[in-house]
This record gives sequence, structure tokens and C-alpha cells, in this order.
Amino acid sequence: MTVLWRGLSDLVCDYVFYYPLVMAHVWMLGAILYYLAWERKEGDTVDDMPVMRAPAPGVSILVPCYNEADNIQETIEFLLQQRYPNFEILAINDGSRDETLSILNDLAKKRKELRVVNLASNQGKAMALQAGALLSRHEFLVCIDGDALLAPEAVSWMVRHFLKNPRVGAVTGNPRIRTRSTLLGKIQVGEFSAIVGLIKRAQRFYGRLFTVSGVIAAFRKSALHSVGYWSNDMVTEDIDISWKLQLKGWDIRFETNALCWVLMPETLRGLWKQRLRWSQGGAEVLLRYSRDILRWSARRMWPIYLECLLSILWSYLMVFVLSGWIVNQFVHPHYNIAELIPDWPGMLLSMTCLAQFAVSLAIDSRYEARIGGVSRYYYWMIWYPLVYWLNNVGTTVVGFMRALAKERGQRALWVTVDRGLGKK
Repeated sequence: MTVLWRGLSDLVCDYVFYYPLVMAHVWMLGAILYYLAWERKEGDTVDDMPVMRAPAPGVSILVPCYNEADNIQETIEFLLQQRYPNFEILAINDGSRDETLSILNDLAKKRKELRVVNLASNQGKAMALQAGALLSRHEFLVCIDGDALLAPEAVSWMVRHFLKNPRVGAVTGNPRIRTRSTLLGKIQVGEFSAIVGLIKRAQRFYGRLFTVSGVIAAFRKSALHSVGYWSNDMVTEDIDISWKLQLKGWDIRFETNALCWVLMPETLRGLWKQRLRWSQGGAEVLLRYSRDILRWSARRMWPIYLECLLSILWSYLMVFVLSGWIVNQFVHPHYNIAELIPDWPGMLLSMTCLAQFAVSLAIDSRYEARIGGVSRYYYWMIWYPLVYWLNNVGTTVVGFMRALAKERGQRALWVTVDRGLGKK
């Protein structure tokens, strides 16, 4: 029995330490191949827009808003600077309790490009997006959050994918972090390059994306219509619509040149709440589409589904290992921490983590060249495993349990989010 327990314990520890090691290499390889196959061909600057053949297809920019009085004017003013010849802006006020609606109405009186849609009560982001889509004039939709700043070239970069391939149902943009006044803010600059951007590149190269970015994504309206638009009972509508589209056979692209500057949490409490929502939303998608994923037509989604399951398993086993180590501190006071972090695997994992950050920042640096690049944030990434791995483990465990307990059909409403301590 002791031998069996020891063997099982070794197997669990091996999985806990080697899973992130293997996945880091999978992501790095995929991102490098993506860069060589597509990204490198775009040149060295994001300022050069694709040439749009006249007449350019119309684009409707949807901006769902809930209590965005502090940010919405800046967001709309940036949208009006789009270097695209044919667009409209639909701002959907979803029952805001602040001055959002009055600010939008004042802006609409001054700019003919802006239309305001007012929902009397809070219906949730998914319903706000659907209302905007149904009231929009154009086939192509670009959706951003009410506190985001969209780069002037972004619409042109995303629309080109729809024109090149009729099977493209959505295009996800490239979010960049605005709030960098604290350690958490600085770490997130590297995270969105080394983790989010790297994984999106790898997933796109391997075939399917886990999700579009909720803060910046473009859609073909006919594709949305074919899957019934966004689900109003899913915590993360962006993950859900990504799976609905891809399971229906639509393709999703990642456009690295479509930059969108976003506000992110800079407190541990805000970070926990945000990542808990992400984790619960991801788990809800895995549970809802567990039958659909078994179809042969969904086979290109199998690697993503499997990786998600393995990551949830890793989080639970990580909690198990950490709990066992803590208990051993009381049972065996001289229990060495080296037993928790093996020498060679621990060193290899650390070096791989640094290599992953170096590769991703090297690929991603040109997107922030005008503001000093992202390489200066490499130093801050040494804190990433301590701050974010532990946070992600906790939110994954709790989020999965919440997803299991949630009743299907329960409306997902807006929540107040931490938008950082400063806009820098």
C-alpha cells in the first residue's frame, strides 16, 4: 500500500511540474511558427493599413455600456478617429445608473456617425451586443468595451480577413494594457504578450482559438445569425460565441495589428474577481458543449478541449500538492521544501518560463515601439509565477465548482470591475 501511494504521489508531482513545462514549449513553438508563417510578412509597423478596394464595405462598431460615464467619451472620441472610409458607431446603454446615457446623447447630437440605443434595464452584455447587432446597418461588426481605446487602423486590419475568406466568422484583436501604475499592472503587460498573445498565436497556427478577446473582436453578422448570436446565460459571452461559431464550422482569425488599449485590474481583489469570472466562463463552455465536441466535424476543437480539461486537472492537483506540503510541515517539521520543488525540474521550469517571456516579448515588441516597447517589463515578469499562478489555480478550482452549481438559463448581468489605479 505504501509503495502504491508513493507511486501515485510521484505521478501527481510529475504531472504538476511537467504539464506547464510541456505546454510552454508547445505554445512557444506554435507562436514562432505563426510569426514565421504570417506575422513576419506584415512588416515592421502597424501604421500601414491594408489597402481597401472602393467602395469599402460598411462596418458597424458596437459599444455596449454599463456605468461608463468616466470612460465613454474618450472611447467614442477615439473611435471617431478610425481611418476607415465607411463606418457607424452604435453605443448600447444597458440600463446604466450613472450619466452614461446623457453623455452619449450629447455626443450623438454632434456626430452623425454615432447612434445611441438605450435599454431601460440592465440586460447583460450579451443582450446589449445582440440588440446592437440587430439594429446595425452593416454586415461586419466590430465590438469593443466602453472603456477601451481602439487604434485608428484596427478596423481596416480586421475587415480584410472577412474579405479574403467567406468562412471567417470572427476576428480577434490584440489588447494592450493601459494601466501600468502598480506591480500587477506591469506584470499584466508581460502577461498579455507572453501568455495571452503567445497562446493565441499558437492556437491559431494549430487550428482553433479558445476565445476571441471580449474587449476587441469583429464578427460577420450572418455567422452570428447562424448560431443564434450571443448566449445571455453565459458568464463570459466571448468564450461562448467563439465555441458556437467554430463548432458550426466558422473560422476565427487573430489579427495582431488590431490594437486596442484596455484598462485592467491593479489590485489583488480586482484580479481575483476578473480571473474567477474568466475561469467560470471557460468551465461553463466546456460543460455546455461536452456533447457537441464529440462530433467528428468538431475534431479540430479536440486539442483545445483536452488542453482545457488538463489545465483544470492541473489546478486541482496543484492544490492537492500544496495542501499536502503544508500538512507535512506540521507532521514532519523538517520536511524540506526541495521535496516540493525538485531541483532539476524546478530549474528547468524556471528557465523555460524566462524563455517563454523572452520569445513572446521579442515577437510582440513592435506593437508598442512608439511608447518604448515592452522589453522593459521583462524584469517584472519574475513575479508572474508567484502572483498569477497561485491566483489562477485558486480561480480555476472555485470557478469550475461555480460552473457546476450554476443553473442553466440564469441571466448573466454586468458586474462592476476594477479598472486599475491609473491610466498610463
